[in-house]
Amino acid sequence: MTGGPLSGLVVVDMTRALAGPYATMLLADLGADVIKVEPPNGDMTRVQGPYRADDDERVLGGYFQSVNRGKRSVVADLATSEGTGLVRRLAAHADVLMENFRAGVMDRMGLSYETLSADNPRLVYGALRGFGDPRTGAGPYVDRPAYDVVAQAMGGLMAITGAPDGPPTKVGPGVGDIFPAALTVVGVLAAVHEARSTGRGRFVDVSMYDAMISLCERSVYQYSVLGQVAGQVGNDHPIFCPFGVYRAADGWVTVAAPGDRHWERLAEVIGRPELAADPRFATNAERAARRDEVRAVIEAWTGVRARDVVVAELSGSVPCGPVNTADAIFADPHVAARNMLIDVEQPGSATPVTIAGQPIKFAGHPEPAYRRGPLLGEHTAEVLEEFGIPAPRPPVGEQSH
Repeated sequence: MTGGPLSGLVVVDMTRALAGPYATMLLADLGADVIKVEPPNGDMTRVQGPYRADDDERVLGGYFQSVNRGKRSVVADLATSEGTGLVRRLAAHADVLMENFRAGVMDRMGLSYETLSADNPRLVYGALRGFGDPRTGAGPYVDRPAYDVVAQAMGGLMAITGAPDGPPTKVGPGVGDIFPAALTVVGVLAAVHEARSTGRGRFVDVSMYDAMISLCERSVYQYSVLGQVAGQVGNDHPIFCPFGVYRAADGWVTVAAPGDRHWERLAEVIGRPELAADPRFATNAERAARRDEVRAVIEAWTGVRARDVVVAELSGSVPCGPVNTADAIFADPHVAARNMLIDVEQPGSATPVTIAGQPIKFAGHPEPAYRRGPLLGEHTAEVLEEFGIPAPRPPVGEQSH
């Protein structure tokens, strides 16, 4: 994307997998020039697919495309002094550097925050790790690797997700990666704002574990205030009622009417207006104490109606929506109107690939022209020329003769 609110911001992207690339993709979507630094064999997600049936090149899988659009790719072998030297010179020209290695990895390569900020005092350094960095608080797990499922488990999310009599359940999307990524972007942009007035950057640190605790804030106050360890409540809410998923004749719908006015309106629509005055159901607390009865009342109405009918009759005055699968999302006119599915070029295939769009919208600003993810090293020469950086010499034994 070009011309966005972050136009002119230069980001050196040392991240890989999902969390870090998602964070830097958000910056690219907002107009930043994101220079993705990859090893000679590329980001680990480049080979993960999935690929279209007619894609005989297989150079950009769907996973990689989904979180690396709009970036430029530069290859640097970090096992060599030439590679680390290239990163250091890029960082000297950048506003932001972001990485998601384990704590200490960049330091051992001579690319610590202290080294890079000595070269470029205004540099904002964003670190996104499983368990944080000793610079902001040395926890006992700092040397452990982590993935989304580990963060979801340790941060309390899995303990409150799933059926009451079932096992702890992972949330489908990688929220253990994506929520920390979004928080990292907030922290980095706050530090960029400060650096523009002070001339000094900051080390910004987000732990995936910490972020999940923040996401599960309800569990924290329930334990603090009530001494209760929150557990799995399926698709219901531990406090609000009705607030969950209900069976329709051809699928499932969500209904949320914890407020008394919403409950009154729900009772009218389903033909049970007397429930609004019934002392057993008149308040949220009473309904929550009888949630099975509330479910039976609602499903007696929704269960004999199609999802579309339920939503049409309820959603104008009661929060309600269908449980959508991907095909339903692709067909939803809201999604089209909001440009939430975007097509980008797919090298090797005659058909573009569709990926999730950017939910951050700006009034009066046209939707950007999104670019596909970069080919490995596609922009190495271009970026080096722009910044006046000599091309690194090939390793000994590989020079041309």
